[in-house]
Amino acid sequence: MTGTAAKRQRTHEPETSDERLIQQCLKGDQEAWSALIDKYKNLIYSVPIKYGMYQDAGDIFQAVCVDLLQELPRIREYRALPKWLMQTCYHKCLRQQQAAKREVDLEPAVAEQHAAPDSLPEEMLAQLTEEQTLRDLVAEMPNRCRQMIHMLFFEIPARPYEEIAKALGLATGSIGFIRGRCLSQLRKRLEKIGF
Repeated sequence: MTGTAAKRQRTHEPETSDERLIQQCLKGDQEAWSALIDKYKNLIYSVPIKYGMYQDAGDIFQAVCVDLLQELPRIREYRALPKWLMQTCYHKCLRQQQAAKREVDLEPAVAEQHAAPDSLPEEMLAQLTEEQTLRDLVAEMPNRCRQMIHMLFFEIPARPYEEIAKALGLATGSIGFIRGRCLSQLRKRLEKIGF
């Protein structure tokens, strides 16, 4: 296979595509399950975090993962997996909030004011989808760019340039230039999909 043909094949079927990961999971591949969860862990955690449910985020994450494991054989539209995860996570958050409210014994008028819609609000769905798209595009970048972007923008607090240079085996003075090049690549990828 020529380099161009191999590149086209990778473009159409990346190794971490949801379809491929789910198929491998259904065959009992633990590494595929780990990769699938790793790919979507930030998305799953982001829903309870957006609702301020910091204490419950871990429990909600686990419950969503259990549901995902049970539902894997029934997933037909692989591209819909992120939305399914967001909706499932949202419903888990609602149930957790409702359970907490029952413990507080809110008066009926107050409880009615706090009732949540049955589906994830469109604005939050759009925001979560954008965030996951960004994570997916960063994950597809060359290793050095992916690592640098994570260290600079996804870690809290962001690492100093000296630390990044040491971790990536680069000169400290080159970090700004390489960061600019990586962000330019990411911007082009985002523009290509109409982001």
